[in-house]
Amino acid sequence: MIRSVVRRDGGMAKLEDAPARASLGEAIWIDLLNPTDADVALVTAATGLAVPTEADLMEIESSSRLSASTDAPGGAVLTMSMPMMYSGSDGLLPAPFGIVLAPDRLVTIRFAPSQAFQAFWSRLSATAEPPSADILIGLLEALVDRQADALEQMRGQIDRLSHQIFHIKLSPDGRHAGAKRRQQEGELREMVSTLGQLYNSVSLVRDSQLGIGRIVPYMASVAGWVPDTMAARLGTITQDVASLNEFITHLTDKIQFVLDATLGLINIAQSDLMKVLTIVSVIGIPPTLIAGIYGMNFVRMPELHWAFGYAYGLTLIVVTGVAPLFWFRKKGWL
Repeated sequence: MIRSVVRRDGGMAKLEDAPARASLGEAIWIDLLNPTDADVALVTAATGLAVPTEADLMEIESSSRLSASTDAPGGAVLTMSMPMMYSGSDGLLPAPFGIVLAPDRLVTIRFAPSQAFQAFWSRLSATAEPPSADILIGLLEALVDRQADALEQMRGQIDRLSHQIFHIKLSPDGRHAGAKRRQQEGELREMVSTLGQLYNSVSLVRDSQLGIGRIVPYMASVAGWVPDTMAARLGTITQDVASLNEFITHLTDKIQFVLDATLGLINIAQSDLMKVLTIVSVIGIPPTLIAGIYGMNFVRMPELHWAFGYAYGLTLIVVTGVAPLFWFRKKGWL
């Protein structure tokens, strides 16, 4: 789909699904969302700009993500790419995002919907010259703002998980009773999954921030036709990206801390279970030993013909099984 912004009588007008070459020829901003080969061919023919493919945008080398054509009339044409994130059914997912910036035109290529784009469309107003750079800077500002909002939401989730994990109520003897213990173990497993998703989301935001952090200084240094007033806005974006990266580092450390605490509680629950199994096995040793001794069928056994031999053996088994329980309770091991 082709979405374009065209200049008419000094103003801005928004067109969606623009099919005409004439409209594209007048466009200041052409936004390609999941473009087909026909869309790419149409834009290339109308603008003379080379539109990168999805495979090109997924390259990770710096030289592939940032390049410029210095022989273009009017000034350098910049081709830039960065990872982008979008909300999917399974949370935040990555998608490539490409930018072709010329002094008189901007082409963006994306392969996923973006709320930042929607918000920017609603308040678009490119009045500065050159308008293509003004639009791109405004778009980068919108992306940074949107990612900052996403990080704030993640911080809220992490804070709630942290509060929950450190306020789990244990019984006085350190054991969970029956169904409550199973419920809390299920909650702990769910927390681990949630923390993993949050870590992945924070990582995606960090990748996108690193992409913006590379694009902004490259644009400022290579696109000499960008005026100083816009260069100041680029400097502000750089500062915002640096502060968000510090915040991302803080969130990553906190996620790791909460994850370690969650895994620690899971290990404690498993250790409690192993302790119970160990105690049961220890308690069963003396009765088993006695039953084994009196289960032997030797002819010469003093107790073999006792009238109360069976009751004696059974009582001894019960006593040796119960006595360790009292001993463990007295020592606080149980």
